Amino acid sequence: MIDLNNVSRWYGVVIGLNDVTCKIESGITALLGQNGAGKSTLMRLVTGQIRPTTGEIRVFGEDPFSNPNVYRRLGYCPEIDNFYEHMSGRDFVRHLARLQGYSKAEAAERTEEMLSRVGMLDRADRVIQGYSKGMRQRIKLAQAMIHDPEIILLDEPLNGLDPVARREYMNLLGHLASEGKAIVVSSHILFEVEQMTRSILLLHRGRLLATGDIRVVRSLIDKHPHRIRIKSPDARQLATKLLDIRGVLSLSFPFGDQLLEVECATPELFYDRIQKLVLEEGLRIESMQSPDNNLESVFRYLVH
Repeated sequence: MIDLNNVSRWYGVVIGLNDVTCKIESGITALLGQNGAGKSTLMRLVTGQIRPTTGEIRVFGEDPFSNPNVYRRLGYCPEIDNFYEHMSGRDFVRHLARLQGYSKAEAAERTEEMLSRVGMLDRADRVIQGYSKGMRQRIKLAQAMIHDPEIILLDEPLNGLDPVARREYMNLLGHLASEGKAIVVSSHILFEVEQMTRSILLLHRGRLLATGDIRVVRSLIDKHPHRIRIKSPDARQLATKLLDIRGVLSLSFPFGDQLLEVECATPELFYDRIQKLVLEEGLRIESMQSPDNNLESVFRYLVH
């Protein structure tokens, strides 16, 4: 749905985006990076608000810049609020539905449907000026969905949401993705992203460092071995057996005699062999987990 080829965007001598090439299809894709990484610049390019300095962008096969054909099929929630503060949430969403070309009756019907989906029906008649940050985020999503777009871009949409509202918001994004839509969510809060999707675009200082499934990306970071922690009453006996597995680089007991930490260069082989070892030797394992098999470690290794 979205195709970037060698795209760069400069602001004078400042590089906002540097030679980015990627494709984004249906489902939820997380756009990750620290402040200043280029996330908002990428979204502004995809939504046709600015042109690339070099390279080419195609959305639905067309140049998105100043292109109503593309705009009709996009929904967008910018990070910065731009509301008509004197309006109620209901009036604001309905007004934008009218701007999309819906009749009064259609706009009213779609407004009620969207307000219901984002959980704002009971607060929609309050003036936006008095809304909390979380309520504003919900209204922004309602207006982004009002015309049933195929692509929805959300710039830091979880900011200001309490844990329950955050979970409801993520569930809604999951439903939208299951309908075949492409959802692009920018965020710097890694644990939230990890609950939404495994598909990432990781930006750092304008460069695209990684794209694709988190697990695949992690498996390609060869210079950082996987750490695997095993809790077992037979930890020392287990350690002697694990030394024979190819790819095991080191063994240690950093948290006591029953918690073994393994550094391994071939995790798939390790997990396969340790299952057989436990069955054959009768060794007991209470738990096994990897502190490296998550988004935070992938981000840390790639950025630092």
